[in-house]
Amino acid sequence: MAVIEIAELELVLGHSFRDPRWLHRALMHSSRLPERLEEEPLESNEKLEFLGDAVLELVVSEELVREFPDWSEGQLSKSRARLVNATAISLSAQRLGLGKYLRLGRGEEKTGGRTKPALLADAYEALIAAIYLDGGLEAARGFVKRTLVEGVMAVEAERIGHTDHKSALQEFLQSQGISAAAYHVIEESGPDHQKVFRVEVGIAGQVNAIGTGRTKKEAEQSAAVAALLQLSTKES
Repeated sequence: MAVIEIAELELVLGHSFRDPRWLHRALMHSSRLPERLEEEPLESNEKLEFLGDAVLELVVSEELVREFPDWSEGQLSKSRARLVNATAISLSAQRLGLGKYLRLGRGEEKTGGRTKPALLADAYEALIAAIYLDGGLEAARGFVKRTLVEGVMAVEAERIGHTDHKSALQEFLQSQGISAAAYHVIEESGPDHQKVFRVEVGIAGQVNAIGTGRTKKEAEQSAAVAALLQLSTKES
């Protein structure tokens, strides 16, 4: 890979590699090995993909536990499955333009390997491992949050068509013939100038989600996001 390509991709990834060999290997598909150039890696990205998958699950699990401390293990597992799936991962890879940088064999190139979701997802997971091995867990966590977790939520928000999560939730409920959500403040803590509110939203006696915020409105918006996630995982 040319120096200019490395610099270009590092800018896209938001990580400058101390050892660019990790980056080269993350982009090396197994189909390329029989045709590899002398300067290219001796191994494909398959082992990095294996490690990246584990790091990805850890980071997403941490984010969910931190964001939704009141959720049950079942709720957390369903949401993680929604975030960490081949479709979401390949979409993130597409947004980063990873297909352009893959090292493929001629056969894979001819059959459209640069746009194949499975290859893109594998390369994305391999890149997580490459960043982890080069820069540590914090670097990998930052990459996953920027490019997958926040990206998936942005896609969902665009699909729903709202940045106002309470309105999005209300529209979703109406489309399903479900009665309106009810919000209740269940706890206030902290001094007057640093209040923290916990709000519970109840939906048809079936979904109870909790959100926190510095104001009641912020906590209600947070609770609405939690409810939307619960409802979407039930649909999956």
